[in-house]
Amino acid sequence: MQERVYLSPPHMGENEIKYIQEAFDANWISPVGPNIEAFEKALVNYSGTGYAAALSSGTAAIHLALIMLGVKRGDEVICSSFTFAGSCNPIIYQGAIPIFIDAEQDTWNMDPILLEQAITDRLKKGKKPKAIILVHLYGMPAKLEEILEIADRYEIPVIEDAAEALGSKYKDRHLGTFATMGVYSFNGNKIITTSGGGALIADREDYISQARFLATQARDPAPHYEHSVVGYNYRMSNISAGIGRGQMEVLEQRVQQRRAVFAFYKEQLGDIEGISFTEEPENSFSNRWLTTILVDDDVTKVSPDDIRKELERHNIESRPLWKPMHLQPVFHHFPCYGGNVSADLFVMGLCLPSGSCLGPEILNKIVDIVKFIL
Repeated sequence: MQERVYLSPPHMGENEIKYIQEAFDANWISPVGPNIEAFEKALVNYSGTGYAAALSSGTAAIHLALIMLGVKRGDEVICSSFTFAGSCNPIIYQGAIPIFIDAEQDTWNMDPILLEQAITDRLKKGKKPKAIILVHLYGMPAKLEEILEIADRYEIPVIEDAAEALGSKYKDRHLGTFATMGVYSFNGNKIITTSGGGALIADREDYISQARFLATQARDPAPHYEHSVVGYNYRMSNISAGIGRGQMEVLEQRVQQRRAVFAFYKEQLGDIEGISFTEEPENSFSNRWLTTILVDDDVTKVSPDDIRKELERHNIESRPLWKPMHLQPVFHHFPCYGGNVSADLFVMGLCLPSGSCLGPEILNKIVDIVKFIL
């Protein structure tokens, strides 16, 4: 059997091992050290934001952002429904209540019309949302202009979940830099990785300083261990940050490789009746973290799961789109505005192998298998 083809595997460059070795040689193995500082600086320089805190995950970054925005038990936080659970789990960590918003058809991200409906409805119920978690799904920029205008009008801070969107832009500006705070993820399947990790970015130094403090168990300045508030073990290690330094050096190359994978799939499959791809709206630039297709099985007579199973038979991994949060057993009892769009996308969608290390031979084989079953 052929070697396993993964959906989105890590893709190392040339210098990651050098930075890791430097950390070993200097014995900087803990969550402090020069790699962390250098990695944070690289994120700041790349994104154009003011400050960055390297953390253990994107989920940790969202959690700390909610804490700094004062989200407490019983508060309501608006969140995209069409996303991964890591976007909304931190709301529960705080004892708050997620209010889910359905996707719109163009970008599959939060629907601005439903967002405003939700805000006005919550206000009528006497509960002003404390924050909005906006997700850029699969690297595609959300309708930022409309969403931020609504958020500003109702004076609700926005956390920009760009976990899947490092390298994506809106109006030539990097995603993650538009809102009160931004979040990146460096999980093993992301466009670049630190094996596991994330970052919180912001233009306010006090937010990032507080995030670093909370992420290192909130230890007060004292010769002994003194704690005035609850802290978390959320800081990235110096070893992981060394991987991140090397990955940042190849990030633009990885973006172009992912976009080339998308372009290949679209060229080969885009003319097949019943198969469709998401397009970049005006002023949007997607990193194409994952290439996704929609399959109209009324036309193709083949379902997305039929394609997935056929690829799996050849040891090739593909995956359904995210199951919306409002349909998840753990979240189904929370309010949701809309719901049909993301529910339909979940049924119709499939993520194709999208790794930046995929070669022409494997890409052609994947396309041949998809064409064969169709």
